[in-house]
Amino acid sequence: MNIALMSDEHRQELMVQFCIAYCGILAKHSICATHTTGRMVADATGLDVQLLLTHDHGGCQQIGARIAYDEIDMVLFFTGPKNEKYLDDMQYICQLCDQNNIPYATNLGTAEMLIQGLARGDLDWRDIIRPQKRKLIL
Repeated sequence: MNIALMSDEHRQELMVQFCIAYCGILAKHSICATHTTGRMVADATGLDVQLLLTHDHGGCQQIGARIAYDEIDMVLFFTGPKNEKYLDDMQYICQLCDQNNIPYATNLGTAEMLIQGLARGDLDWRDIIRPQKRKLIL
């Protein structure tokens, strides 16, 4: 599965801790992330993370394009609900995920449920219905 990681500057440490906790599961999948978040996760976990642009330079749009082209299977976007800087990006990503049936978590509780489901095989249906698009384009 192809997993996209994003977080605002106030939630990056939470994303890192989450990825440390679930490193064993995440290591079995392809991960891309906005640059700063991805670098922090890769440094802390040793995971191979494809780094995209930073948020301020279009990283959200890069992930959005991958969702639209069905190259992403799950999005974890940790941000505070009152952080207006990320509100438009959250709505943009949420809308794309809804349109393309992509599981999307904006908080730790939902992210844990998605990762546990991923480990159990609950998202294997994505490979079955779209086997030709399963490799993350580098």
